[in-house]
Amino acid sequence: MNDPVVARRPARSGEPGAERGVAAAPHASEAPIPPTPEAPETPKAPHVRPGDRIFRGLATGSGVFIVALIGAIGLFLIVQAIPSLGLDNVNFLTSREWNTSNPEDLRFGILDLLLVTVVVSILALLIAMPIALGIALFLTQYAPRKLARPFAYVIDLLAAVPSIVFGLWGLFVLGPELYPVSQWLVDNLGWFPLFAKGNVNLQLGATVFTAGIVVAVMILPIITAVSREVFERTPTMHVEGAIALGATKWEVVRTTVLPFGKAGYVSASMLGLGRALGETIAVMIILSTATSAFGWSLFDGGATFASKIALAAPEFNDPRSAGAYIAAGLVLFVLTFVVNAIARSIVAGHKEYE
Repeated sequence: MNDPVVARRPARSGEPGAERGVAAAPHASEAPIPPTPEAPETPKAPHVRPGDRIFRGLATGSGVFIVALIGAIGLFLIVQAIPSLGLDNVNFLTSREWNTSNPEDLRFGILDLLLVTVVVSILALLIAMPIALGIALFLTQYAPRKLARPFAYVIDLLAAVPSIVFGLWGLFVLGPELYPVSQWLVDNLGWFPLFAKGNVNLQLGATVFTAGIVVAVMILPIITAVSREVFERTPTMHVEGAIALGATKWEVVRTTVLPFGKAGYVSASMLGLGRALGETIAVMIILSTATSAFGWSLFDGGATFASKIALAAPEFNDPRSAGAYIAAGLVLFVLTFVVNAIARSIVAGHKEYE
């Protein structure tokens, strides 16, 4: 008979009779000890150099200072304008009358000033925008590099010409030269309100038409410079892809450059409009004091917000009369601020310009 099979557990290592090749049974006392969790290291604060701290403080302080300055200007205008607005005997927003010679009987409204300011600015923008677009596209897409750089410098130099020079040029040179054009428009298109006979002598050239053209020349460098920078940032891959598909130069501009730079071009135009709204000396020299209210004709005279304030500055001998002009300045301040905010919002909506 065979001996019964006796179940035998594997011998632990170190026990007598342990067989080779038989794994030792684990023992409770020999269970692996779990690793002790290490304490998380406390992140060290990054070392900030003194120069970085100084620069950050200066940059932050500059930003806060600009915001505070704008707020202080707005607050000053409001505080100074409120007393005079309370003494105004006509509607400030809808009246065309402006008479502040008697502080006891103030009668001032901004409707005429607003209309002349807007018409001059819009006319300047309509003239400057297509010219600036053509110049920017020529400098970035068509002109040889040796020609583009000096030509761009010449355009930028227009921004350095003083306003009084533009005003004198507009009054004594451009105005008389525009007389045949103005007369032809009045004779042939006078049935349309914009080209009707105005309230000033056309031969003098002191009209909204002349002022608009001069202001267009003044805002041309701003729109051109910004548009040129935007068009130059068109991704090279887009341009090369269009050329690889057989596009002509104009098709490349139409399908890649213009779509990419459209928002920047519009924003540049809005910045130019803000500049046109606040132009003072040149418009003050060109526009004559009209004998009647502005009648929506480009050949009327009149005054903008800025030129009206500049002309009356020597007469600010009474705070009540001065407050009337400060109230007009407040409207111009808000108008310019809104235009610049619109330009900023247009750019902010496109990540490629950030």
